[in-house]
Amino acid sequence: MYIDNEIERIRQKYHNQPEFVQSIEEVFCSAKPLIEAHPEYQKADLLHRMAEPERMFRFRVVWTDDEGKVRTNVGYRCQFNGAIGPYKGGLRFQKNINESIIKFLAFEQTYKNALTGLPIGGGKGGSDFDPAGRSEDEIMRFCQSFMTALYRYIGPDIDVPAGDMGVGRKEIGYLFGQYRRLKGNFENGVITGKGLSYGGSLIRPEATGYGAVYFLNEVLKHENDKLEGKRIGVSGYGNVAWGIIKKAAELGAKVTYMSGPDGYVHDEEGICTKEKIDFVQELRLTDPLHCKPYADRFGCEFVPGKKFWGTKDVDIYMPAAVQNDVDEVSAQKIIDSGVKYYIEVANMPTTAQALEMLRGCKDIIVAPSKAVNAGGVGVSALEMSQNSERLSWSEEEVDELLHLMMKNIHKNSMIAASEFNLGYDLVAGANIAGFKKVAEAMMEQGVF
Repeated sequence: MYIDNEIERIRQKYHNQPEFVQSIEEVFCSAKPLIEAHPEYQKADLLHRMAEPERMFRFRVVWTDDEGKVRTNVGYRCQFNGAIGPYKGGLRFQKNINESIIKFLAFEQTYKNALTGLPIGGGKGGSDFDPAGRSEDEIMRFCQSFMTALYRYIGPDIDVPAGDMGVGRKEIGYLFGQYRRLKGNFENGVITGKGLSYGGSLIRPEATGYGAVYFLNEVLKHENDKLEGKRIGVSGYGNVAWGIIKKAAELGAKVTYMSGPDGYVHDEEGICTKEKIDFVQELRLTDPLHCKPYADRFGCEFVPGKKFWGTKDVDIYMPAAVQNDVDEVSAQKIIDSGVKYYIEVANMPTTAQALEMLRGCKDIIVAPSKAVNAGGVGVSALEMSQNSERLSWSEEEVDELLHLMMKNIHKNSMIAASEFNLGYDLVAGANIAGFKKVAEAMMEQGVF
């Protein structure tokens, strides 16, 4: 009753923030067996406290475009939960950014970060600024204005932003440069995703995709299956999809479907040669809106304006683009396709109803993004460690630590699910494991 009442209160209070509500419902409902086993959580009003960010900043970002016109955007930073460590999470620059999206991302980040086993709390930020079509100078001026509003509230032991959609190494460089200018010192642990010349970590751009493949490999091992020879459909072709493509090819699998805002590409031979992988890397940097140039270059099929969910010639689906990409219609197509593995990679890529359908299909194994995409923030935390020790680890060292991290996340998710007799339910297991760690830290630190 306590959990149901709390979820209903959240629905009523945040009825106009659907992404945020969906994220809370998934975590709290999954963790219900754990919560019911700890009546002291109710006395401490734990769920209410968990559902409210510790701080939420909203600020204006004023900058001047190349024609001399003054522009005004809205910036956000949500410092959701710092019970485990400094707030950690990316900055997202997209025209559809609003408070609900930022809060849902920050809430998800809290439990994702807990799963890594590293001492980092959860946060997220961004702006409704769209860098697509903007000049280098315009992006630089916007980033400088954004950081001027934000810099007072972040720091290596307070809040450590990183990149996300619309915020790559270029934007991180401009943001860090402005932070250094304003602070007058070199706090290189305040931002991650930096360039290698000033404190960045090797394989950070690929880390989320690499980690997703490592997690997938653990799922396949559990099923006495193997990655080699598998055909994968990946939505998106940005950093995350690119990392999946690279690591899958390295381990003997191949991505045969890749999508963008303009439609999808079907490369029956697989995106697995160096030439093809390098072209995807170039495309993600130069044209974030069209994947058709890949089909034109390599003479493969391109289907405009469509999604590939439901195709029967893949073994694994990995939605790696945007939230709510897979709705009930797409979920039914996926079920009908007979595919066995549905591995979420993007943050909340599946609507609540679609996820319920997929989880209810006994023939499909569903892995949640909260666990699968934790490798990105994990390597960001490793970058923080390198910065604090004034070290630079090799690519092999970072990759080995990432691989171990993803194996542990899979193992801990399995253990958490089995503890409550939930079988091989990775969605419930990941939510329970993340919730448990955050809850223990909050309870041990008292009420505040």
